[in-house]
Amino acid sequence: MNYTNLNEENNTATLVGKVCEEAKLSHEIEGEKFYEFKMQVDRLSKASDTIPVTVSERTLLGEEIKVGQTLKIVGQYRSYNKVFDEKSKLILHLFAKEITPVMEICEDVNEVKLSGFICKQPVYRKTPFGREICDILLAVNRPNCHKSDYIPCILWGRNARFVSQQSIGSKIEISGRIQSREYTKTLPDGQTTIKTAYEVSTQTVSLVLQKMPQKNDEKSAVNS
Repeated sequence: MNYTNLNEENNTATLVGKVCEEAKLSHEIEGEKFYEFKMQVDRLSKASDTIPVTVSERTLLGEEIKVGQTLKIVGQYRSYNKVFDEKSKLILHLFAKEITPVMEICEDVNEVKLSGFICKQPVYRKTPFGREICDILLAVNRPNCHKSDYIPCILWGRNARFVSQQSIGSKIEISGRIQSREYTKTLPDGQTTIKTAYEVSTQTVSLVLQKMPQKNDEKSAVNS
């Protein structure tokens, strides 16, 4: 189930985990079929992340994806917009470039490296226990096309403070893991439902190119 060599160094992701949801047909483009399934990847804390994966039939080469199977997947963490109830929602998924069955017992792997531009104002906050958190949206350009993937990322501690001082348009490189987390959403009728959010939990970050704030940005920051 090998694909071609990966040259997209600004967006690489590797997972090793178990298939927890069977593959289903997602969509078809110019006669090429794409399938979706979910992987469960355990953390060292024994919690786990459930991560959506998209794969082309040409990558599978006729092999089946089976629930309970351990796989190594190498690809890119991507996004697209999908309309639900007339509202656009950002959908995140791992686009598989290589899939390899893992026969021996091994530790799960969840690694992602991204290089992109901060495209929304970073949101910095502290938890009730004083832990520092910063949320950013990273625009990662795809090579050889005019598309970008928009990836929510969360940073902690001194990394959170550092990124909170960066301006929209600054280019950074990050490494971390793909994280899934459940949250409770209150519907208009007062009922609640459980939703799943996906983001990159960042372990390291470095500044590639700093974008200096414009005067209008400085005024906005003062007024806020």
